Amino acid sequence: MNIYKLLQLNRKIKSHRIKFLGLFLLHKFNKRYLAVNLDPVLACNLRCKMCYFTDADYVKTLKGQFKEDDLERVANAIFHRALKLQIGCGTEPTLYKNLEKIVALGKQHKVPYISITTNANLLTKEKIEPLLKAGINEFTISLHGVTKESYESFMKKASYEKFQNALNAFVELKKDYDFKVRINYTFNKDNFYELKDFFRHFNGKSFDILQLRPIQKIGNTEYNDFDVSSLESDYINLIKNVRQQCSNHHITLMAPNNLSVLKGKNDSSFVFDYTFCYISPNKFWKEGFNWREESFNNFSKKIGWSKLLFSNIFKSKSQLRSLSNKLNYEIEFN
Repeated sequence: MNIYKLLQLNRKIKSHRIKFLGLFLLHKFNKRYLAVNLDPVLACNLRCKMCYFTDADYVKTLKGQFKEDDLERVANAIFHRALKLQIGCGTEPTLYKNLEKIVALGKQHKVPYISITTNANLLTKEKIEPLLKAGINEFTISLHGVTKESYESFMKKASYEKFQNALNAFVELKKDYDFKVRINYTFNKDNFYELKDFFRHFNGKSFDILQLRPIQKIGNTEYNDFDVSSLESDYINLIKNVRQQCSNHHITLMAPNNLSVLKGKNDSSFVFDYTFCYISPNKFWKEGFNWREESFNNFSKKIGWSKLLFSNIFKSKSQLRSLSNKLNYEIEFN
């Protein structure tokens, strides 16, 4: 399954009514439509300046990890409705000792697409290969700086060399395994212009997708300058250059067409709240879901989930916008 073609399809379908009709039918006929985002452990090995892990008070609230027996219960409760399983949403999944078991459970329950989001500092060839054998489809790698100086400044406690070693391992393993690598680059006023030299520092054979996304407020973070308006005049030309380099390396680029679109309205995100399912040791989708005792199907019936999906078919765009404050983020694919 190509998850990126589904994202393109979502953007091409302009009618929110058609989208919610589709979700309603998928739900009623017991089909897959959820994006399950699983944090198996509430911890991180880094303290990135643009991340809430630099908030000491907040970090104190993030404790716990899934017991091995509970992984089976999680999988039984919801994996059969997952179109995609993303391991790692707001924490570092490679700190979890039995990561490949989660991947194997996803494959056992026939989840079409399984990815891991990680800072890659704990990834080595010896740790990557068991995940590939278990059936992982994609590694999504967080990156906040192109040069060693910038990278280690923004990603405190990280090693530029370890990051590069992980990319080199991907190059080698791609010879024997079919998988994708996506780099997520979060930019701000202080690391944006480095992008012009991106392919001077990173091997284009090591990754398949490059996502560029502007900084956004996700809590009390050490770096807190969220205004990127000063980049607008240079953004289009610099991204044009990056797009050409990506094309030369056969890499898919995901990026806003321009920074001004972030101020507008993004109708393609209406269905996000109805497909996104977050799971951690402290939370499981919706309040009141006793996932150890009941399934997604039973609980969703109890809360009238199908009725909600059906009612959204008839709501106006303004009504739906009032229910969501997601970042407007237009994406362009090469």
